[in-house]
Amino acid sequence: MSLADELLADLEEAGDEGEEGLYPEEEERDSDGEATQGRAEGALEDIPEEMEVDYSKAESVGSIAKLRNSKQFSEIMEKISFYSGKQRKNSEISGLVESDPEYRLIVAANNLTVEIDNELNIIHKFTRDKYSKRFPELESLVPDSLDYVRTVKELGNNLEKCKTNETLQTILTNATIMVVSVTASTTQGILLSDDELQQLEESCDMSLELSQSKLRIYEYVESKMSFIAPNLSVIVGASTAAKIMGIGGGLANLSKMPACNLMLLGAQRRTLSGFSSTSLLPHTGYIYHCDVVQSLPPDLRRKAARLVSAKCTLASRVDSFHESSDGKVGYDLKEEIERKFDKWQEPPPVKMVKPLPAPLDGQRKKRGGRRYRKMKERLGLTEIRKHANRMTFAEIEDDAYQEDLGFSLGQLGKSGSGRVRQAQVNEATKARISKSLQRTLQKQSMTYGGKSTVRDRSSGISSSVAFTPLQGLEIVNPGAAEKKVAEANQKYFSNMAEFLKVKKESKM
Repeated sequence: MSLADELLADLEEAGDEGEEGLYPEEEERDSDGEATQGRAEGALEDIPEEMEVDYSKAESVGSIAKLRNSKQFSEIMEKISFYSGKQRKNSEISGLVESDPEYRLIVAANNLTVEIDNELNIIHKFTRDKYSKRFPELESLVPDSLDYVRTVKELGNNLEKCKTNETLQTILTNATIMVVSVTASTTQGILLSDDELQQLEESCDMSLELSQSKLRIYEYVESKMSFIAPNLSVIVGASTAAKIMGIGGGLANLSKMPACNLMLLGAQRRTLSGFSSTSLLPHTGYIYHCDVVQSLPPDLRRKAARLVSAKCTLASRVDSFHESSDGKVGYDLKEEIERKFDKWQEPPPVKMVKPLPAPLDGQRKKRGGRRYRKMKERLGLTEIRKHANRMTFAEIEDDAYQEDLGFSLGQLGKSGSGRVRQAQVNEATKARISKSLQRTLQKQSMTYGGKSTVRDRSSGISSSVAFTPLQGLEIVNPGAAEKKVAEANQKYFSNMAEFLKVKKESKM
């Protein structure tokens, strides 16, 4: 044994020590029918060591596979044939269901299927070791053990008939047959002797016979599950119910088992040597692989297995007391499971876009009309204030006062504003002047006795002396004409002009 094999054996022994106390009920079974479960598990644990043995040197398959010729196998198959044609009712059961002979037969048949699986693995290993001398590549082309055995039985020494063999077409797909035929034409195997061919044919016949016996046991157990555990069969099906009841040690032990342990029944604790372990999921048993759980998406299956295990525990307790023989409790539990499955798969609710709530501020007083509108226009921003607030881009502003740093007049008093058109003056925001102030300003602006450079702001070189071609020098009052025009405008066209007398016309 190599160093890797020794390390693997140590790991397996450590795993066995940690799993001994998981199911304490299995150590307290009767020696009549339920003790076969311990033998089945012992055979399952011995498989990895036996699979490492080279069976190519074995004389015959009967020396390594002894289950088919055993007394236990023949007795169970005879009893199955005896009870298969009988129909029984639940009213015929008196006392505990575990004491019924047919129930004990069902438990023993379940345990026998485990031993048959172990025997089929041994026969497949024997056939593979023997036939690898003739066609070593066939093992990788046909991974299924039963299909491999059937293919070996059909081919034998003659590998050329794989193209025209009609029986082989019912076993393998057309693509697999094509690959097998191409590989067979280039294989390096040698022909087998007559004795080796006879051993291979015997092993193939034994493997096919055990497979038929296992299918027959499954059909019998499934047909009797409605009699033994009707409510449990409704939830997970007759096949799965038979498997978990068989590996659990009977209906009574199944009813005492918690749901967390029931979910692990049938979990593969150890992979066989030479087989891939990538597809094996940890902590998944028969319930995880039943049709009820597998119908859900992969992300919900573990959660569904826990739910189904809890309901199976309740159903097994009902069946152990022979209540609800028509399966009404099982149908109710299954409906509850399906409702929860539908709830899990419902799409999330559509997120509604809610509008903002109405503000909590009370309604303010509103005042309208021409008078209120005019007041708002009068109190609005004036053009002077707009120019003072406007700033020129990329230009340093001068402070208006030495005391207030940062306060500037904006664009007030600046000629180069960069605008082509003159700013429009809004009459609504223009400063209003009362009529009395307008009269005072007009009187102040009136000039008497001519103009001066100070009051008129005229040019300093202007003079009242004019040169005429006729009289030469002539002293002229330049403001006289303007004074007459101003007096006429004030009298007739001034804003302060008013009617002195208004005659009322007499009515005719």
